[in-house]
Amino acid sequence: MTTRREFLKVSSLVGLGATVPTFLARTAFAAPDASRPGAKDTILVVVQLTGGNDGLNTVIPFKDELYAKYRPTIKIPTDQLKKINDSIGLHPSLDGLAGLLEDKALCVVQGVGYPNPSQSHFRSMDIWQAASTAETLTEGWVGRALKSMNVPAFHVANNNESAPLALNGSPARVPSITSLADFQLKLADKAGKDVIESAAKTAGKPGLLDFVQKTALNTYASSQKLQEIGKNYEPKSPYPGTGLANRLKLCAQLIDAGLGARVFYVSIDNFDTHASQGGAQGTHANLLAELSGAITAFYKDLAARGHKDRLLVMTFSEFGRRAKENGSKGTDHGSGAPMFLVGGKVKPGAVGDHPSLAKLVDGNLEFGTDFRQVYAAILETWLGVSSKDVLGGAYKPVEVFA
Repeated sequence: MTTRREFLKVSSLVGLGATVPTFLARTAFAAPDASRPGAKDTILVVVQLTGGNDGLNTVIPFKDELYAKYRPTIKIPTDQLKKINDSIGLHPSLDGLAGLLEDKALCVVQGVGYPNPSQSHFRSMDIWQAASTAETLTEGWVGRALKSMNVPAFHVANNNESAPLALNGSPARVPSITSLADFQLKLADKAGKDVIESAAKTAGKPGLLDFVQKTALNTYASSQKLQEIGKNYEPKSPYPGTGLANRLKLCAQLIDAGLGARVFYVSIDNFDTHASQGGAQGTHANLLAELSGAITAFYKDLAARGHKDRLLVMTFSEFGRRAKENGSKGTDHGSGAPMFLVGGKVKPGAVGDHPSLAKLVDGNLEFGTDFRQVYAAILETWLGVSSKDVLGGAYKPVEVFA
């Protein structure tokens, strides 16, 4: 006899219509009721900071005299910082994240990078997204993880943004959507009895087809309510009127709708601040304010809906910036920089040491933590996936979970 659990596995995937092939319906049955850490229903939201975020003006070593010396016009005054501990502080625009730190929901991983860093936006971004420095890169670390997870994922796109390399290699095409209305159009492409029959037959479970057919109307009714969810969704915490906040709000709606997706990918661009970067105010400050406001509202909204301990938000950028400001009152391409992890289960505070300003490598901050060590921790502990299989080697996980 078909169980309700078996049906829900298939019906939640069938509801994705054209975006999820029958392969995923089949593999859903192969996925066990996992008891290992993170393997069941945890959620990862990746936030990509495109352009190379200036990590030194994001997490500031205010006790180091070289900081002010290297950045005479773009330094952040110590009295405006949101202190993490007695030596480092957050940019004042990150006041929302500073509040999450007080709530023990923010982990700051310092000095993250990789050996022999590339200064090319495209090459370095590919390395981060593929989790590999191989010459040819065709699959992403998230896509490879999805092969083991057997669950849907979403790329919530910034306008016409194409799906990132990070999602390549997934057993099912990860849809890029910009709104719930956009998602409804994708659902409508294959809304019909044939999809349910195909999923049920592929699953190979006796009696499943009859069971699914009897409940098909309920399945479609549920999927068709997505657009209404968008109209009626009342956030538990107000979202700022920014692009990133809108994308994360869409993620929140999809998560709360219970579609079974466990990975979401969004981005925010314009971090390539070569000129007129600004300090406590200006271009970079505005970008950090958008980042902080959006993530803070997103976390508070989902936490209030009971998803606090399921949620992990991870930020990354393809590289940091040079330690010294340039002649245009900006910063050039660098290397080691911080990553933020937000969620109810993270290890709060700073992890790792801030890169030394006295030991620069070609003007760059030297990394202390390989980004694949952070990925390894997320894969193993949070997603319940073998990091060695995904990363193509053994990387010691960083202790980022409480």
